[in-house]
Amino acid sequence: MYHYYIFHKPAGCITALRDATHPTILTYLGALDMTRLRPVGRLDCDTEGLLILTDDGAYNQYMTHPDRAVEKEYFFWAIGNFTEEKRGKLESGILLNGEEKTAVRPAKLTLVQESKLTKIYDYIRGKQKEHILKNRPDTPVFSGYITVTQGRKHEVKRLLKSIGCYCVYLKRVRMGDVVLPEDLGVGKVQKFTPSPFSL
Repeated sequence: MYHYYIFHKPAGCITALRDATHPTILTYLGALDMTRLRPVGRLDCDTEGLLILTDDGAYNQYMTHPDRAVEKEYFFWAIGNFTEEKRGKLESGILLNGEEKTAVRPAKLTLVQESKLTKIYDYIRGKQKEHILKNRPDTPVFSGYITVTQGRKHEVKRLLKSIGCYCVYLKRVRMGDVVLPEDLGVGKVQKFTPSPFSL
């Protein structure tokens, strides 16, 4: 019998079971038997939110294989101005800069709020906070939900950068049909039962 858990990963820990220099998810999962449980995909150190843990290798493969195009939805705050033209670029698919130009599948973006940097200081964490706070308090920012289907390294941050915006807060809220419960506190874990179609 396989086991499935939703973990609300905090920012500041890495998606690994062992690391010589950084705190890992094991810091928060001491109550679980991690002998066979493995993370389904990864989240960056400074990204929080939904991380699935399971000992079901087939389910893990289903949820993470690029050909399955499982949706991954994130809530974000970004420095910059939002325009419909920028939304159009993301939703039509773009090339990401890097060592090689990488074609990325279309992403979906829903605008939530436009504001000023001074209003979102509490969302900014870690090493980037001191650097970001050097910006003027009236620097424009916006929040939204972005949905991707590939899961490339730093994909959401790179997508936002490609439209001239800088992501300062990122939280995964959904993966496929698995949604992060609103009442699941940061660093907490709970069991869930996956949908039959994904097994």
